This record gives sequence, C-alpha cells and structure tokens, in this order.
Amino acid sequence: MPHSRADSGLRISGISIALNVGLAAVKIATGVLGNSYALVADGVESSLDVVSSLVVWSGLRIARRPPDRTHPYGHGKAESMAAVLVSVILLGAAAMIAVQSVAEIRMPHHAPAWYTLPVLLGVVVVKETMFRVMDRAGRGLHSTALQADAWHHRSDALTSIAAFAGITVALIGGEGYEPADDWAALAACVVIAFNGVRLLRPALDEVMDAAIPEETQREIRELARAEEGVVDVEKLRVRKSGLGLLMDIHIEVDPEITVRQGHAIGHRVADRLKDSRLPILDVVVHVEPAGSEPSERERAEPA
Repeated sequence: MPHSRADSGLRISGISIALNVGLAAVKIATGVLGNSYALVADGVESSLDVVSSLVVWSGLRIARRPPDRTHPYGHGKAESMAAVLVSVILLGAAAMIAVQSVAEIRMPHHAPAWYTLPVLLGVVVVKETMFRVMDRAGRGLHSTALQADAWHHRSDALTSIAAFAGITVALIGGEGYEPADDWAALAACVVIAFNGVRLLRPALDEVMDAAIPEETQREIRELARAEEGVVDVEKLRVRKSGLGLLMDIHIEVDPEITVRQGHAIGHRVADRLKDSRLPILDVVVHVEPAGSEPSERERAEPA
C-alpha cells in the first residue's frame, strides 16, 4: 500500500517536471523576443518549478524506502523535508522576481509584443489544470510535498494572469504604460510569497511531529473502541511520517481478563486500524486495566 501510493506520487511528479521544462523554455523565449519581463520572470519561476518538482520526486523516492537498521521508523520524513525545501524555493522565487521587477520598472523600455498574450493564456490553462490534478493527488495521498508542488503551478498561473493584465494595459495605454507588465510581475510576487509561507507552516509541523487533525484522531479512537473487549482509549499519540501515520495507542480492557486475552485484544485493535481507510503504517498498542487511570472520555468531561 505505501509503495503504490508513493509510486503514484512519483508518476505525477515526473509529469510535472517534464511540463515545467517545456513551459519554461516557451515563456523565456517568448518574453525575450516579445520584450516582456513579466513573461521572462514567469519563465524563470517555471524553471524553479523544475527544481522544486525534482526535490519532491527525490523526497518521495527516499520516503518509499522501507525501515532499516539505522532508520527503524522508515524514511518518511524525507517527504516532509522536501515540502519544506519546496516552500523555501517558492519564497526565494518571489524575492528574486520582485528585485528584478523593481529594476525593470526603473529602466525605460519598449512595450511588450501582442503575441505574448495568447502564450500567457495557454500557460494559465495548462498550469491551472496541473494544479488541480496535483492538489487532488496530494490530498488523496496525504502528501504535503505534492500539495506544495501543486501550489507552484497555481502560483505560475497567477503570475501569468498578472503578466497578461500588465501587458494588456501596456498595449492599450501606449506610451508611458510600458512598465505595466513589470508592476504586474511585482504584484504577483506578493501572492507567491504568501503561498510560500502558507505551505511552509504545515511542512515544518510535520518535521516537528505535530499532532494530526483532531477529526482523524477521533476516527482512530472510534475504530479502537469498536473492537470487542476494548473498554475505552486511555491515550493516543499520532504523527505523520511521509505518506502514512505512526501511532501509539493505549487501550483499556477488563482488569479481570488474562494477559493472553489482553494481548489478543491489542492485536485485533492493531489489525483493525491497519485495515482501515487511514494510511496507517505502524501501530504500537499498550493495554491498560480499565479504571486504573481516567480515560480520555472521563478527562474531557467537566468536573
């Protein structure tokens, strides 16, 4: 299961790399010939997308490796680290384009050529489509890296829309409006930087083993409580590792049953969780006698 999920992510990431290489070449060439720095900046951003997609692809390849002697919990953190690096690349792209946009605004130049507009329209369609495909795949695979890479495509679409608007203003306005596409590129940097920060936070949370969403924890508790012999869940700790989850769960059982019976209940709980729809890679079940400690449900009730 984890391997098939990682393979799916690798295929999508490979398509993203090929697409970005082609689009970057088209946009940079058209921008240079058509005298549009906004389009050149857009092409440079696509070039950085190639790098980010390679980072995601490499992270997924490492994350799919099974546990070994030196990495007993597997290599899943490589996927989270890839997401952090991709977010940082996005922030770097925003800063680089912003600096160059300001320089172009201060430097007089000719208005962009009209034929840059249909190129930008085509880019917007392709990039928005790729964003939707990758974002859906990233959510389905629980991959923060794929979702971050998807937003590179969305950011590329946004910079292309901004460039289209700026070039249109420059062409319609005529003399004096030549820097409009540079201002558009500068405005797009704000959007890119915002998304870079927005994506960086959950990626850092995963690296730091932050708690998973409460609704997922609630589903895990309900699955465990549904197993025959489980009185309640005393404690639950879950962390995301790559495309899956690692957890420790403390269940309460009748204190009068034998150790063998308690052990069997623990195994059934682990099997139930691993067989669920959740991407659970490993479960450590600790068996507690009911009544020895306040359960989660009791601790949540007001005094």
